[in-house]
Amino acid sequence: MKLPSLAQIKKELSHLPEEELIGLLMETAKFTTDNKQFLFFKVYGRENPSFFQEMVEEELQKAFENANLDHAHFAKKSAQAIRRKLNKYLKFTKDKTIQIELIAFFCRELSDHDFLSFNHPVINNLYVMQLNKIEKLIGGLHEDLQYDYQELFAELAHNINQ
Repeated sequence: MKLPSLAQIKKELSHLPEEELIGLLMETAKFTTDNKQFLFFKVYGRENPSFFQEMVEEELQKAFENANLDHAHFAKKSAQAIRRKLNKYLKFTKDKTIQIELIAFFCRELSDHDFLSFNHPVINNLYVMQLNKIEKLIGGLHEDLQYDYQELFAELAHNINQ
């Protein structure tokens, strides 16, 4: 079965009445928790963009508090799981400043919860990859914002060199 393009689907959706669109959205939200979360953030986060960031930071904070740090292997697995959760949430927003803030939050938490003290190559590489993401996102911002976030980047980059 060949699926139509998004443009074709959008064209067909534009012909549907409002009640049917709401019904389709509700059905889509019932399929996965991710769809439901995405819809929740889009509907309730329109007026308050920081709402999304606060909710994600709260969830990541809980994940860091519940992380298993008994051994480097478990710390690595916990860090990878939290990073997957972060990546899922990063797909929910197109705002580069929020993405930078969330990735920076993840990096700070890795450092604050002593994940980097294990000196495990996977954890260190994970941290460096997040720094690279921040650097790439900073490059796409306005010059004034770039300057502000360069200081944040330098602070985070200092953590890996210790």
